[in-house]
Amino acid sequence: MVTLHVWRVPRTALPRALVRMAVDPRRLRAVDGVRFGKLLGTGTGTGFGPGDADPTRWAALTVWDSPGAAARFDTSPVGLAWARIATSAVRVDLRPLTSRGEWSGRRPFGDPPGGRSEGPVLALTRARLRPSRAVTFWRAVPPVAAALHAAPGLLARFGVGEAPVGWQGTVTVWRDPADLVRFAYRQPEHRAAITRTESAGWYAEELFARFAIHDVVGDRTVLGWVAGGDVEETKGGQA
Repeated sequence: MVTLHVWRVPRTALPRALVRMAVDPRRLRAVDGVRFGKLLGTGTGTGFGPGDADPTRWAALTVWDSPGAAARFDTSPVGLAWARIATSAVRVDLRPLTSRGEWSGRRPFGDPPGGRSEGPVLALTRARLRPSRAVTFWRAVPPVAAALHAAPGLLARFGVGEAPVGWQGTVTVWRDPADLVRFAYRQPEHRAAITRTESAGWYAEELFARFAIHDVVGDRTVLGWVAGGDVEETKGGQA
């Protein structure tokens, strides 16, 4: 089982959030039942780098041994610490559908069998940029980001990263798998970026994963939910 926790914190709590980002990565990995865990900063998803960062939103992506272990996160030291500084929060429960690539030298979601999925899906991209290729990568981002903003079926999007520069990715939520596939493989700007990825050698490491959404619990606006997206269409979604 995989969970994505996202917290909204006031700007006055930024120093405490930065302390949590320094202290909690190791503590998260030590939580009982955690197979893989990352604390992440977030951005608007319109670009990459420090200028895109959102210092009021933070996230944790965690792979668990079991649903029971995941359910105990809120009472863990990490969960309690973030709850104390957050003004709102949301949890997205996920089942891996496909995954390729590595994250920190690991395949955190294993080798999912794939298969069909009905209902909303979440796509995660994550990459470690080669410093020598960063400028060309950043120049290629704006057309894709603009196309994503207008993509049919998009419910939410935001950037994620382990560091302000060079370690970055995106989270996007789609109404159904067909909308994701349409954007990923038929949208001209995105297809052009995919084609350039290998030839330009942007990434030292990369991962792409797709998940079925089992539940959305909490305040979906923390995810940057797109106006008009009906949370009731997600499984078990809560406002």
